[in-house]
Amino acid sequence: MLYYLLYPFHESFTLLNVFRYITFRTAAATLTAMLISFLVAPWLIRKLGEMQVRQTVREEGPKRHQVKTGTPTMGGIIILSAVVVPVLLWAKIANPLVLVVLFSIVSFGILGFIDDYLKVSQKKNDGLSGRLKMAGQLTISLGIASYLFSQAAGGKFTTELALPFFKQLTPELGLFFIPFAMLVITGASNAVNLTDGLDGLAIGSTLIATAVFTVLAYIAGNAVVSGYLHITNVPGSGEVTVICGALIGACLGFLWFNAHPAQIFMGDIGSLALGGAIGTVAVVIRQELMLLIAGGLFVMEALSVIIQVASFKWTGKRIFRMAPIHHHFERKGWSEPQVVIRFWILAIIFALVSLSTLKLR
Repeated sequence: MLYYLLYPFHESFTLLNVFRYITFRTAAATLTAMLISFLVAPWLIRKLGEMQVRQTVREEGPKRHQVKTGTPTMGGIIILSAVVVPVLLWAKIANPLVLVVLFSIVSFGILGFIDDYLKVSQKKNDGLSGRLKMAGQLTISLGIASYLFSQAAGGKFTTELALPFFKQLTPELGLFFIPFAMLVITGASNAVNLTDGLDGLAIGSTLIATAVFTVLAYIAGNAVVSGYLHITNVPGSGEVTVICGALIGACLGFLWFNAHPAQIFMGDIGSLALGGAIGTVAVVIRQELMLLIAGGLFVMEALSVIIQVASFKWTGKRIFRMAPIHHHFERKGWSEPQVVIRFWILAIIFALVSLSTLKLR
């Protein structure tokens, strides 16, 4: 919005020329998101407490978590406001790819809000049934994938798949792009949701993965740099960098209040929205497989649940002491801060490995 309002006057006021630079607007979006988080969070924490919007901790989890019962939840409202407002202010909102990612964040946020509302109103850790939640995620993902595919049909988007480590191999997905994109977006949303179980774990890990995609989005939108690094060039995707910047600022701001011991939990409104956002960004900039590396921690968390369920169903035995895997290490005696910080270190390693592939093509 500010770009459209102020940049037209750059010839009269040279300083306004900075609005043309994606790097400037990304930095501005990051700082704005942090500021919004710091301003909104204290008020919302107090308000949610007064409204009895508090977390109910499941009985089958680690017993030490029972002390968290009563902590305000639905803090994802902070994250959503700290992302949407800066994007509206600093991004070129007429850009279709920006609107697609915004749609993803808001839609998954609404789905998470419904889930959280049911949990709070019922005073139980149950919300939407698994089938209903999955149906909602698939419906949102289908809408995003179908729109992007229609853009590809008009020559404004590409459905070629980028393969890490291979600079010339870019298979055309064609109609298969739609179910593939749905899998990526829905999978990312669920993976972040599963990771959200310890103070600061999901938000810190999201911050690290988003930093990688901030770099990738900028490269994908720059024809010269993407050509040099053999990254798929997606015209207009550079503006997605501004959204990634807002996500980083929102994560940093929320982490201030979500660090152990957490003053507020993000709830599904935050985790589903963040996961959906990362998955959509990966699809938009055509770096879906890079998400498996950069978001390796989320993959690890999701796989631990899949393996645990499959093992118990087929053999009657559990592989892990508890799933997702962060609870397994709690059961082994690690303190909550130990698990979180060590998992952040793993997330950083995954991020560095993903960035290293840029020169290994």
